[in-house]
Amino acid sequence: MYRTVADFSKDWHMSSKGTLNVLKAIPDEKMGQSIVEGHNTLGWLAWHLVGVAGAFGQFAGLQIPAPGPEMAMPNNMADIIESYEMVIEAYKKEIVGLSDEQLAEEVPAFGGSMPRGALFRVLIDHQTHHRGQMTVLLRQAGLTVPPVMGPTAEMS
Repeated sequence: MYRTVADFSKDWHMSSKGTLNVLKAIPDEKMGQSIVEGHNTLGWLAWHLVGVAGAFGQFAGLQIPAPGPEMAMPNNMADIIESYEMVIEAYKKEIVGLSDEQLAEEVPAFGGSMPRGALFRVLIDHQTHHRGQMTVLLRQAGLTVPPVMGPTAEMS
């Protein structure tokens, strides 16, 4: 659980930067790449990260743009990337208005409630989980894995 806005801000900056690098590594023609038929594709995972980051922010009481479940996934990565960049910028603007004390406040989430700082921790963990899946799919597609938390094997 985050107890200071500065700690969340630092982690969000690094996590979203790594995720953006992964999104930018996906060419349109590889958006359908999945581990096996019927599983989540690179495009779906990318769009999912946009939507969930927005939804988590909204649970936390922030004004974060998010596509609703009725909004179809774009058919190109440029639109997904643009949406994700809007989410990144919205978090930067919105979290400066939060106090450390507000991170301990209960907010609605997942049919119950949890401290805002715990919700932010779940946001980072969720993004990290799916970003890891995406790096595996990038390699399976024969694509270069970009730096996420440091250099990748392709950079050696």
